[in-house]
Amino acid sequence: MRTSHQSPGNHRSHRRRKRGGLGRLGLAGALTGVVGIAAVAAGIVYLRPDSDSAGESGRPSLTSQGGTDTRIPAESAPKAGPPLSITTPEGYGYNLAAVRAGTSRRPLGATQAPPAGTTYAYADYVLTNSQRRPVLLDYPADLFMPKAQITPAAQERCMPQVGIPDELCTLPNHSEITARVGEAKAPVDENGSTMIPAGASYIVRIASDLPLKEGVSADDLRLYVWNARFTSDRRGIGLAFP
Repeated sequence: MRTSHQSPGNHRSHRRRKRGGLGRLGLAGALTGVVGIAAVAAGIVYLRPDSDSAGESGRPSLTSQGGTDTRIPAESAPKAGPPLSITTPEGYGYNLAAVRAGTSRRPLGATQAPPAGTTYAYADYVLTNSQRRPVLLDYPADLFMPKAQITPAAQERCMPQVGIPDELCTLPNHSEITARVGEAKAPVDENGSTMIPAGASYIVRIASDLPLKEGVSADDLRLYVWNARFTSDRRGIGLAFP
């Protein structure tokens, strides 16, 4: 599944750069005595919050320190299809339910519009932590579309998967939380991992990174869970739209 985790990777490398700088400050502080060390420690506490979470992507942070993050808007629970329950090898449990699919020239604020005669595909689904403890934020669903609707330039990038109809394939894509459902709190950062609070639900949008032919319709698009991390027999499981 090609859900994007570029931002977390960039954030981690950004934090490593910060920590390297702070290490040099710590050495300087040690040379000036206990007062200097205390000052450096205070500096570390000040610089560690997720000020870099939106820095390289330009988007607001998805994490909070346990409170409700109003930068992620809250919405009422949308009409959704039948829920699918899945559990990872680590014991994380999720419920997923498809909401809608469609096309847009900017489904997730794309940096540039697609070429004339093409569009991006997207789908929305509800992702819920089905457990009474925090679980890792993950995006289990992948977006599939007809091979016939893929542009010639992207044909080699559209990959079929086992257990999913041969006429469908999945392009490189990325996923983002677009809204909290009801009173759900924002994801939280725990030692560098983004975790979903117990019972929290979010609306997730998955969008293709490469354009399709403009004639593709919502009825052409499908959501599947196929990654071996989420399915025991490595065969795709479809999410039905309402």
